[in-house]
Amino acid sequence: MEIHSCPELMDYIQEVGFLPLLDSGIRGYSAEDIVDEDCRYVVFDDGGWDWPLWKWKGPIVTEGHCVYGKFFAGKAGFVSRKWWPDLCNYRRSAHIISPERQEENLSWPEAGSIEEAILLTLAEHGSMITRELRAACGFNGPKMRSRFDNYITRLQMACRIVTEDFVYPRDKHNHEYGWGWALLTTPEALLGRDACRCERTPQESFGRMLAHLKTVLPKADDKQIIKLIK
Repeated sequence: MEIHSCPELMDYIQEVGFLPLLDSGIRGYSAEDIVDEDCRYVVFDDGGWDWPLWKWKGPIVTEGHCVYGKFFAGKAGFVSRKWWPDLCNYRRSAHIISPERQEENLSWPEAGSIEEAILLTLAEHGSMITRELRAACGFNGPKMRSRFDNYITRLQMACRIVTEDFVYPRDKHNHEYGWGWALLTTPEALLGRDACRCERTPQESFGRMLAHLKTVLPKADDKQIIKLIK
């Protein structure tokens, strides 16, 4: 299969439910693997570059009926909204539930933790790029960037932070340039609380995702698939 356009990739994400952006560890199973060669990263002789797949991320996130974040072993990828409740249900089951949040049936990081401070800051502002969120949380010292990014990755893996869109700086001609910054938010703010609830138990959600991915990836073994889910 070769994908030639952003709409085609949107449709494919809906079909498979889960799709890493780059190398997933399973041959052929990533957006990069399935797009046409012309849509992959290329460097020009003048030092410029083009990467259509990278540019598609924004429209896919805002129009493609899916959720984007670092969901697959700390690497970025897409999850269709159909499968999001199950992934959210399973991933959040491993996190501590704060007593004051139990009535909402939502798990929550331990009270007073850095993770909780990040989520409360993000909830207060609605959405923020990583740099702004890092500054608001006081991670301004040397070597703080990588430490803060680790917290953000863990919160994305726990389905507590997602990417709402991408923000790009502009040059003097008002043209966008660079790799862009992820605009982070909570899934509750982006999708609504109901989209983050699931009537199944976490283990039922796990079993459902495992069975589905076995059909999508018949040549992958259980260990490879479970690594994606966990």
